[in-house]
Amino acid sequence: MQVGIIGLPNAGKSTLFNALTKGGARVANFPFCTISPNVGMTSVPDPRLEKLGKLINPQRVTPAEIEFVDVAGLVKGAHQGEGLGNEFLSKIRGVDVLVEVARCFEEGISHPEGTVNPVRDIQIIELELFLSDLEIVQRRLTKLNKLVKSGVKEAKEKLIIMEKLKDALEKGESPKMICSKEEQKLIKEEGLLSLKPIIYVANIGEEDLNFPSSSLVNLRKYILEKKERMIEVCAQLEMELREFPLEEQREFVESMGIKIKGTDQLVEEAYHLLNLITFFTVTGGEEVKAWPVRKGTSALQAAGKVHSDMQKGFIRAEIITVSELLRFKSLKKAREEGKLTVEGKDYLVKDGDIIHFRFN
Repeated sequence: MQVGIIGLPNAGKSTLFNALTKGGARVANFPFCTISPNVGMTSVPDPRLEKLGKLINPQRVTPAEIEFVDVAGLVKGAHQGEGLGNEFLSKIRGVDVLVEVARCFEEGISHPEGTVNPVRDIQIIELELFLSDLEIVQRRLTKLNKLVKSGVKEAKEKLIIMEKLKDALEKGESPKMICSKEEQKLIKEEGLLSLKPIIYVANIGEEDLNFPSSSLVNLRKYILEKKERMIEVCAQLEMELREFPLEEQREFVESMGIKIKGTDQLVEEAYHLLNLITFFTVTGGEEVKAWPVRKGTSALQAAGKVHSDMQKGFIRAEIITVSELLRFKSLKKAREEGKLTVEGKDYLVKDGDIIHFRFN
């Protein structure tokens, strides 16, 4: 359940990572400042959790978290090992979602291509991902052909998919456009980068907040034509904001005329692409906690997320939605109004459920 941050050297990947996680990753004005991957957790913003905290006033309010990985920068020829290409590519094959940082800010930091051009930079990375995947697909096709000749039935279906992918990659076409969701699931274990969900991040300067540069305008148009999702983040500013209390951060953001921080938008979008929902637990006056689980998670599986003993001795799940508890202001009144339901182990958890697990 990881989100990988990628981009050219000096695009601001580690700055964005720090803005997300307060991780203290090294930031410097030269390529390959990041060698070993930086790994950190970031909280998922959720107004429901804040409201629950104010209502219950526990000792702790614990948000859901997701993991971000910041890896070495990519350069031309990475699929052949240029720069830290092999390191870069191997580290991101296991992540579930890609965040590609495209640099739009001009001043202060050298650019590996000499000039700031985010559209060109995105195309460089896309090409490297395609070429890297093409090598994997070609090797896999050799093995699959042998398996098909040996009479392995399951290999035939994968062989057809891989041949489609090879054709698309050789033409420079996105495999996402020719592969159905079902086909993508069948070959998910291959870790193909060109099939991973992607969020583009325009790393902008403070001046872009009010007066977008030509680089940013061109990038907006390009992403719109690709029908992809892009979020604009002033990573340097948001990294600096992380040092202030949350209320001061909000006041500053509002004074800048920003409705929501770019990093918050990014986390919410990544959470969605990871196919996650949130349920909550309330432990007396001690803790209100948000738990991330995949859509389709059963009550039994959710119990195991909280504690293995709850899963082993599961009896039932007592459930009320956040909205109902906030409406009635107390669990007792909500129960009297019949808003608390009792569910068995096969119940599928819904986003916004508050669950109390009964167990032996």
